[in-house]
Amino acid sequence: MSPKVIAIDGPAASGKSSTAAAVATRLAWAHLDSGALYRAVTLAALDNVGDARGRGGGGGGGTASERQPPRGVQERRERGEQGGQGGQGEHGDQGQSGERHPWGPQQIVAIAESLPVRLVLVGAAFRPEVAGVDVGEAIRSERVTRRVSEIAALREVRHWVNVQQREAVLRHAGGVVVDGRDIGTVVFPDAPLKVFLTASPEERARRRLAQRGQAIDPTELKREAAALAARDQADSTRAVAPLRAAADAVRLDTTVLSLAEQVNRVVALARERHLG
Repeated sequence: MSPKVIAIDGPAASGKSSTAAAVATRLAWAHLDSGALYRAVTLAALDNVGDARGRGGGGGGGTASERQPPRGVQERRERGEQGGQGGQGEHGDQGQSGERHPWGPQQIVAIAESLPVRLVLVGAAFRPEVAGVDVGEAIRSERVTRRVSEIAALREVRHWVNVQQREAVLRHAGGVVVDGRDIGTVVFPDAPLKVFLTASPEERARRRLAQRGQAIDPTELKREAAALAARDQADSTRAVAPLRAAADAVRLDTTVLSLAEQVNRVVALARERHLG
């Protein structure tokens, strides 16, 4: 049986989360922002292990290397069930940039399990918590933004996050609108509706600057568009779950659409499929 999910994918600043949240409200469904969970895992790693560039973590309970992982995680390691090691050692991992991490991907997963990092349904939205604390603001910090793509590219981390998302949806009695970059291709390939949002680089840059409250001038637009292009390149060429539209996804170019217009389009698609 197909999950009661609407999958909304697309590149950075294409309007995924805003659209998904509004569509969920219109349909009286729940909303799950997968990017928030990746950010929560990144925050947990930074606070409990430290920055890969050598800055220590701020967690008062010592580093994760000083802790024993949860029994279940250790048992999976011993059975080799964490999958996709690809020669990566437990005490270090080399990212796509060739930079050496002071931790391995399994260590990050162990931290996420032990704290724990979890999705919690609050009202009609799933929010990430770390050790029982709402981290909605902390995960938007610059230090997390700077590292999240790197950690999200790790196979073991993606597998762990995907499991959390699927379990959250299964526990929820109603429908869920999920947004991300691989929701329709990897996480919920059987979703009855998949939408892939796009927009021109210039429009995406303008939206990102407006979201930050920054001045929208030609120089800043050019700089932001270049940053988004670099993110697109990294997301679409990574070895694990690269950014791409599912073969059966409806592509929606939102360059000239208002938020209300793009929400209306997705809601109409959902109702055509008798969802909501």
